[in-house]
Amino acid sequence: MKTVDLNCDLGEGFGAWEMGNDAAMIDLATSVNIACGFHAGDADIMRRTVDLAKARGVSIGAHPGYRDLHGFGRRPVPGMKASEIENLVAYQIGALQAIATAAGHKVTHVKAHGALSNVACEDDMTAKAIASAIRAVDPNLVFVVLANSKLVQAGEAANLPMVHEVFADRAYEDDGSLVSRRKPGAVLHDPKEIADRVVRMVQDGAVVSVTGKVIKMRTDTVCIHGDTPGAVEIGQSIRQALKAAKIEVKPFKVNS
Repeated sequence: MKTVDLNCDLGEGFGAWEMGNDAAMIDLATSVNIACGFHAGDADIMRRTVDLAKARGVSIGAHPGYRDLHGFGRRPVPGMKASEIENLVAYQIGALQAIATAAGHKVTHVKAHGALSNVACEDDMTAKAIASAIRAVDPNLVFVVLANSKLVQAGEAANLPMVHEVFADRAYEDDGSLVSRRKPGAVLHDPKEIADRVVRMVQDGAVVSVTGKVIKMRTDTVCIHGDTPGAVEIGQSIRQALKAAKIEVKPFKVNS
């Protein structure tokens, strides 16, 4: 039987402002990535999200991004040195590790957020800096990488355990990169269309680009964005479709 992990980005509110339905999404996911205060989240939201994950037996990972609360971490920050990116990522991992320890839970993986991830997928320096930060904090942390990107090469060079990720609700370009959110059609919204797409991704080990090109991609984990409108319905539809296709949803297996 084929298996796949479902991951979700959570804890992305700030103060009194809430983003998405974290409690409902945790029930659908087998791993979650928690904002660490730079693109979203704060100490209280981090703690609540960790507590939810612990109660449901869901693994947690740090979701570090650029320091950009106004832009939700989706705007590149040009001109940063490698050492600055390393410190940026290490700081955020450490923040979640402290909250998780206080809650009696443990951080098991790291997945870069938004523009930081997008830049790293194409820029060697940024990708290597993220991997170096993870290795410096804890070389046993699993690096969640976008399949077929520079992040994979950086993770291999740093000798980090890795899992390869595809996106349920994002469109792909012909080169395997994600379609920019600035373009129409970049984010998908139809639950059935997304669910059918995820089943094909897992069964075929491939994604289909906006022009219909089939791109082979290792599929260890599938991301459902918690901030996408209708995320809960999308997640429920994916779970139902995977079950119907006899694909088991379970935490990812680590492949170095």
